[in-house]
This record gives sequence, C-alpha cells and structure tokens, in this order.
Amino acid sequence: MSAIIAEPGHVSLDDLVRVYTGASLTVDSAYWPRVEAAAGIVAKAAQGAEPVYGINTGFGKLASKRIPPDQTAQLQRNLILSHCCGVGPATPEPVVRLMIALKIISLGRGASGVRCEIIEQLQAMLAQGVLPFVPQQGSVGASGDLAPLAHMTAVMIGQGQAFVDGRLVPGREALARAGLTPVTLGPKEGLALINGTQFSTAYALAGLFRAHDLLNATLVTGALSVDAAMASTAPFRPEIQALRGHPGQIAAGRVLTKLLDGSAIRLSHLEGDERVQDPYCLRCQPQVAGATLDLLAQAARTLVTEANAVTDNPLVLADTGEIISGGNFHAEPVAFAADQIALALSELGAISERRIATLVDPALNFGLPPFLTPEPGLNSGFMIAEVTAAALFAENKQRALPCSIDSTPTSANQEDHVSMAAHAARRLYDMADNLAAIIGIELLVAAQGIELRAPHGTSAALSAVIAALRAHVPALVNDRYMADDLAKAAALVGRGVLATVATHALGRDPFPKLG
Repeated sequence: MSAIIAEPGHVSLDDLVRVYTGASLTVDSAYWPRVEAAAGIVAKAAQGAEPVYGINTGFGKLASKRIPPDQTAQLQRNLILSHCCGVGPATPEPVVRLMIALKIISLGRGASGVRCEIIEQLQAMLAQGVLPFVPQQGSVGASGDLAPLAHMTAVMIGQGQAFVDGRLVPGREALARAGLTPVTLGPKEGLALINGTQFSTAYALAGLFRAHDLLNATLVTGALSVDAAMASTAPFRPEIQALRGHPGQIAAGRVLTKLLDGSAIRLSHLEGDERVQDPYCLRCQPQVAGATLDLLAQAARTLVTEANAVTDNPLVLADTGEIISGGNFHAEPVAFAADQIALALSELGAISERRIATLVDPALNFGLPPFLTPEPGLNSGFMIAEVTAAALFAENKQRALPCSIDSTPTSANQEDHVSMAAHAARRLYDMADNLAAIIGIELLVAAQGIELRAPHGTSAALSAVIAALRAHVPALVNDRYMADDLAKAAALVGRGVLATVATHALGRDPFPKLG
C-alpha cells in the first residue's frame, strides 16, 4: 500500500484501517517546524535551573530528584530500559503497526518536545517492517501504556527485540537490516515515547474493526437463519424501523431486507403459515444488530479522537513556550470505548447462538429434522456444534464485564487511579475470535437448514454465500469429524468473505459503515 501522508489531529478512521491492514504513515512536512519549535523549548529547559518534570527530574514518585544537564541522555535511556517490564505473548503485528502509527501522529502534533529525528525513526520502522516485540501484559492504562511503549522504544535505541520478515531478532540487528541506526534520546524524548495511550488505543481500534466486520457477517448469517427457519420478513419492513428512529436499526433492517429479496423460501410460506410471531432471535435482529452498530459508531468516534490526541506528559505549548504537566495519559476514554465494544461482541454472539439453538431444535425449526441431520439417532448432526457455540458465548459474556470500573494504585500511590484500558482493549481480540467461531457455526447450520428446504431456494445473494461455504465445507449427510468444518467456517467469517460475496451478488454494497 502507498504511504499515508498524515495531518496529525486530522487522521480518519479509514486511514487507521489502512495502517492496520499494511499501509505505512508519515507526517506531513508542514508540521515539522512546530515539532522542532517544541523540541527547542525542551532543550532550553533541560539546561535551565528551574525543575521541569521528566526533563531535569526523576519520574513518578522520584520527581523531586534533580538531574544535571550532562545526565539527561542517560536518564532517558534508563527510563526506557527500566520500563521494559512487559510479560506474556507478543502483541499481534497489525496492532503493533497501529501503535507505532498512533505514536507518530501524537508526536507529530508538536506538543511533546521531541526532535523530528525521533518521529522519522518510527516512520522508517513502520515502512521497513521493523515491528518491535511488545509483550501483551503489563499496562494499567494510566501514566500511559508504559511497559508496552517502552518495548517499542527499546528497539529505536538498539535494545529489545523486533520481528523482521516474521523472524524475532535483537533490536540492533532489526534496525541494521532496515538500514537504520539506533537513536540517542534527548531530553524528555523517552518520556514522550512511553507516556501515552497508543497501545490501548491500537488494541481497541483492532477490536473495533473486527467487531464491525463480524456485525456485517451476522447480518448475513441472520438472514440465512430466517430462511432456514422459514421465518417472517415482515419485522424487517422499513416502516417499523422508522417508527423507532435509531439509525443502526434502520440500516440493519435495510440490509436484511436486501439479502432476503427474491427468496423462494420466503414466498413459499406467505400463505397458510399458522405461526403468528417468530422467536426474538429472528424477529428482533434489526433492533439488536442496529443497537450494536450504534454502539460501535459511538466507540469509533471516541477512538478516532484519541488516535489524534497528544497523550504524553508534560506537554509543550509551543505558542507560549510553556511546559505544563497534565493527565492526558489517563486512558479512561479508551477503557470506556473498549467496554462498549466488548458489550457489542457479546450481544452479537448471544443472539447468534440463540438462532443456532432454534434451528437444531425440532420443536422450533418448523419441520426440519432434529439437529439438521437427515438420519437423526444414528447421526447426531449439529448437536455438539450448538453446544460449542453456547460455550463460546458464555466465555464472551464473562469477558464483557466492564474493566473501566476497576482500579488499583501504582507507583507508590502517585498513580492512584488507573483506567485498566490495556486489558479492556486486549480482551477484544479473543472475544472476536470466539464470535467468529459462533458465526461460523451459524453459517454451517443455516446453510444446512436452507438446503433441507429444497426444492425451495433462498435469494441469489444468500445462495452465493452458501456456494462460497460449500467450496470449503460440504453439506453434512452422515456424521464426520467436525472440528475442521468449524475452523473453515470461522476462517471464512473472519476474512470477511460473507459480506464480500453477498455484495458481489447484489451488485452494490448494502452493509453499514462506521464513519
């Protein structure tokens, strides 16, 4: 992908998606004078007699300790090395890419006091694929994502480890492979690099992107389930959604209607069907998916604002020459947004699991065989696939409990209220994996149910989705080893195949956007 020329403070959600999927990012050169002006203010303060936090003092509870000018470089180096205290597995590379890009954007605002050289090092690492090894655990989301960002910064100075072409190598070697040399950190530069919410925000954005893709997938599998159950499409009529007024609900009802348009199954039971109303998991899809969409849109607004923010400390006001301590590193907005996304992921799985349960239950599936197997008894069909969906939904429900209400004092009670944004955002990755598996099971079950309705068929768009599934997973006739089927279906969901195939069949994209 071509590099994004970013205007710090004005980077869009689409730009962030591009970085997540492989694009590099550089700061518009028009911002360099402001960056250098702020760096000059910091350099002057480092030589002055007045104590300025993090520039000629220690950090946190050690802020009262003065540091002489000839030790400021050692101070910043020590800060980075001492803060490399992360534990756990490596952060996924797309998230690391986002984290680096977010730090570039924040520093590019010209309020952090770093030299252009520091931003250029980050830009080059991102462009050359030098991706630091960043352990997933160790941040409480206040005073910045200190440990994760320290691991990123360590590579910049030739320490730590980084992935290059999939191989984990020492930081100095990773830089050399990209034709780069370690930087020496000047006054405040280490502090500016590790103060901030970029780790938490990157993970939250990744969760947002995946949640939105999975929402679109559930609209497809939800439509498939409607036809498999021979349910009514009347609840999707636009008049109903308009009377409620929520934008997400209106959009979800419109997508479901388009996906089911032209279904012969739908037409086959318009008359003579004795059922008056369908279960909520089928009938209330616009309300649930729509509310989820609105929630994700709200989280997106928060995270785009945070992605463009300056979140280190202290901040340099280049217009007045002041250096002022504040609390922009506190990641409470990110924690709240991550909790919202977690709720969305959990609820999408909850209603999908109920549709799966409806389709395998002969008391509810309107004439389909038990567990959707042509010869029940001898075969168990999708019996345990539904149990797996229930297990995954239960996990997500437990993980959806809010993290933002938790706090524990750190740093000798100097940092006495923290956001817990890092693990609030990090859990979204696992929750999205679980949801993709649940939706994959619904895809398998609903496709099987529709095929058992032959000779009546579904719409052209949904038929194309079933054909895409059958290219990887055949219909279930007799019991077989099922784990591979579930994995393949989840992979199709995770790659966004369902919405892509349906869009191609319709000739236009009906799916709602976050922007």
